[in-house]
Amino acid sequence: MMDLGLKGKVALVCAASQGLGFAVADELAAEGCSLVICSRRAVSIEQAAASIRSRHEAEILGVAGDVSVSADIERIVTAALEKFGRVDILVTNSGGPPAGNFDGLSEASWDEATQILLSSVVRFTRLVLPGMKERKWGRILNITSIASKQPVDNLMLSNSLRAAVTGFAKTLANEVAADGVTVNNILPGYTRTERLEELIEFIANKENISPDQVKDRWHSEIPMRRLGEPREFAALAAFLVSERASYMTGNSIAVDGGWTKSLF
Repeated sequence: MMDLGLKGKVALVCAASQGLGFAVADELAAEGCSLVICSRRAVSIEQAAASIRSRHEAEILGVAGDVSVSADIERIVTAALEKFGRVDILVTNSGGPPAGNFDGLSEASWDEATQILLSSVVRFTRLVLPGMKERKWGRILNITSIASKQPVDNLMLSNSLRAAVTGFAKTLANEVAADGVTVNNILPGYTRTERLEELIEFIANKENISPDQVKDRWHSEIPMRRLGEPREFAALAAFLVSERASYMTGNSIAVDGGWTKSLF
């Protein structure tokens, strides 16, 4: 077994009541991290915390909050600091913005998506980074999307703003590397989550085809001929925030079964 050196670290995982965020939180708990997890609904985040506690001996604080709201972000980080005194690992994450083409998206849609996907990452980072730099150890991992590397049809908002997060993270990684802080992005491909089911329904309705036809199309595009599982994604996330990944920063790594066609 590889010791990732995470025992006793404090991790803040956003949008962790389900899907990829939950899978990452569960994996970090298994590695010995204490956790602060957040999502918009109090009931959902408490259920997630209870589920993780039932499987791992981990101290977990669940906090309800909307990552698109600045005051909620401040409250989440304050709760983490009051409970554990520090945040060693930040995993940013959020629900995806609505699917759609450019002509169908309003200015308000762009503003809302910017708050969710880009501004939330900047705000969380601004609050936890000073402590990481002071302690000379920190990990920032942004869950983005393969859309930031290879645009996906019907995902104008995600394609645009996930790429902005990539630019932010790469620039920040260079600025804080000498402080012992790494900044990386992890890019999920078509992974079996609630969000993916919503996208399948959107595409099926838009194209007047069945959800199974949408899935079959994706399977044909993915070299592994299947969707990913959240636990497969979480395994890489745990490594990237670990002590073992101390010389990896500024990277954007896809977990997509080979779907992305680019060389880098």
